[in-house]
Amino acid sequence: MENEFNKSMDYFKVITQFLQDLPRNTVILCCFICVFSFHAKSQDLEPRSYTNIPINMHFLAVGYLHSEGALSPSPSVPLKDAHLKLDAAVLGYAHSFSIAGRSSKLDMSVSRICMKGSADYQNEVVEADRCGYGDPNIRLTWNFYGAPAMERKDFAQYKEGLVIGSSLQLSLPVGTYDKNKLINAGANQWVFRPGVGMSYTIGDWQYSAMTSIRLYSDNDEFYNQTELEKQAQYTFQGHIIYSIGRGQWLSLSGNYFVGGETAKNGVDADDSQDNSRFGLTYSLAFNQHHSIKLNASTGVITRIGNDFDTFGLVWQYAF
Repeated sequence: MENEFNKSMDYFKVITQFLQDLPRNTVILCCFICVFSFHAKSQDLEPRSYTNIPINMHFLAVGYLHSEGALSPSPSVPLKDAHLKLDAAVLGYAHSFSIAGRSSKLDMSVSRICMKGSADYQNEVVEADRCGYGDPNIRLTWNFYGAPAMERKDFAQYKEGLVIGSSLQLSLPVGTYDKNKLINAGANQWVFRPGVGMSYTIGDWQYSAMTSIRLYSDNDEFYNQTELEKQAQYTFQGHIIYSIGRGQWLSLSGNYFVGGETAKNGVDADDSQDNSRFGLTYSLAFNQHHSIKLNASTGVITRIGNDFDTFGLVWQYAF
């Protein structure tokens, strides 16, 4: 056991020394290249959504997410008395560019979700043990204040302060969906999510806040020949981010989301959400191309559909 511990410490020292030897322009770039926030659920925590990044760059990401507890694999309807395990593989791509002289990015992600467990629906126990594709997401983010569009070679001299931006996310209802099953990977609903946010950096600290609203189309083929309507859901997030060292940062995050009550065949289901989550995110950049991000979150206020834990790992390649 002692030998294994010594080996781990030696490895940690090597990584630390490697990061300390990185050139300054690489270090600054690595502080910003975690541009993906895989937003499979409205409860997601998304640190660094509104920060400046170099333009004319491309990002590829592969991620794994595990969730367990009272949750729903899709945002169609919050499930009551659910006991589910979800494992998801996520693939993402992003491109940064300029709009009106300010930094912007377009990101998209797709997922393959495997789910196992059960949930109660109108005194009926419904079980699931299958895999399917989640609805793909596309999002455009534009930092219209405090984020001048700069190439990577010029970004090393940039010092970030206050950044304000806006975004628009679209979820496409093309994931795996079966109207004869209550628990699905896809939602069979269009979801539009406009949002605004800001970040403020001072020294090694960054403070970030954002708000968004999710607008849902109707699902005419919900479970048991039911028409499902869902009201708008509002989300508020806050993040405190600390730059640990070269190419590393840690985020303490929290959110609060409310609304999203559903109606089935015109009858209100009394399932409006009034929940909040708490989470941690750690990001480590090995060089100007490769980085990893670890995150974990749990439900704090859990009225409906939020009493679950999530763990995730994302590898990202920038070029």
